[in-house]
Parts: sequence; structure tokens; C-alpha cells
Amino acid sequence: MIHITNNLVTEYINKYYKPLNDDLGLLREYAEDKNIPIILKETEEFLLQLLRWRKPKRILEIGTSIGYSSACFSLLSPASRILTIENKRDVFDQAVENLDDLGVSDRVHVLFGDAEEVMTSLLHKTNIQGLDYFDFIFIDAAKSHYRRFWDQAIKLVQNEGMIICDNTLMNGRTVSDKYDHLKKHRTNISQMRDFLDYITDLEGVTTTVLPIGDGISMSVVTR
Repeated sequence: MIHITNNLVTEYINKYYKPLNDDLGLLREYAEDKNIPIILKETEEFLLQLLRWRKPKRILEIGTSIGYSSACFSLLSPASRILTIENKRDVFDQAVENLDDLGVSDRVHVLFGDAEEVMTSLLHKTNIQGLDYFDFIFIDAAKSHYRRFWDQAIKLVQNEGMIICDNTLMNGRTVSDKYDHLKKHRTNISQMRDFLDYITDLEGVTTTVLPIGDGISMSVVTR
């Protein structure tokens, strides 16, 4: 069997990538030029296809960065209401500005703070900015804290809701220690492997790990 996932294949696929609009294209160019972490092109296209299929009403994002992915979600699915959490003040401020410039600030509400603490507070509220439980949750923050984020997210997702985690393969390091050339990421690698073992073995959760972008886990939660 020939495995075709490699950089050449990714480059070929990305030839067909088109941003949702010119302003988003410019924001992606800015982020890539400044090495600001945003979702990869192939990850973006996969997530947008998921949104076209699922048509979620309420989306929660853990890890806003500069607002790129939440803007994509909102522009594709204007009927969705999105809550996104960011814990770095300068990045939070930039995200708020970008979302306003893109004309989606009325549908995307950005909260500042530690994601676990914010999600815990949401559990004690029945309504915030028109949001209660979520049918689509996207985790894309500190990889070493994915288990913490998951344990709160699963309490906030509704029956048959979906939790997506990005960067689960961590440039191949999750797959094999040989990709951790300088042996600098052993703790993160171990934590991510434990996390994937955990979510693929949970009762009431069906999880698939896919080699899209930097790796995606896709989980459907059944109450």
C-alpha cells in the first residue's frame, strides 16, 4: 500500500484553496508572514465542509488567536452564534479589531481569560449573549492543556454535538519520537498521546483521528 500524505501532496491540494473572501485572504497572508498560528488551509477547508454539513447554531472556540477561524465560521454560517476564548491580551485585542473589520463582530463574541475558567463559568450560566449549550466546539489552544479543555467542553456540548481538536499530530511528533529531533517536546508528546488514547476510548464518544493539516480529532458526543 502506498501512503500519499506528504508535503508534495499538500502543496498540490492547496493549489485549489480559495479564501471565503479577499479580506480573509489578506488576513491569512498577514498571519503566515508574521508566523501567527492560524488554521492551515487544508484544515480550514475541512472544517468549513463540516459546517456546511452540520449547520451548527452555537459554536464554541477555544483559542481565538487573531480571529481568523471564528471569522471563517461566521462568514460561512451567518446563522451561527459563536463564542471564542483567548487568554493573551494583545492577541485578544487584535482579534476583536479584526472581527470588527471583517463585519462579523455582531455574531462572534470574544471572551478574555483562561479557557478552563471561562468554560467553568459558562456551566453556571444558562445564557450568555444568546448562547447556552453548543453543538460544535473547536479546540485549538495550548496542546499540553487539551485534556483540561476537553473535560470542560464535553460538559458544554449538546447531544450529538461535535468536538474538534486541531494539531493533534504535532508535526508528526505524536506519531513517532524521531520527529522530535532535539528531544524538546517529550512532555507535550506524552500528553497528546494520552489525550488521544483517552478520547478514543470514552463511552458515549465516537472519535476519529484524521491526517488533515497538522492532525485533527473529530468526536461526536452522544448523551
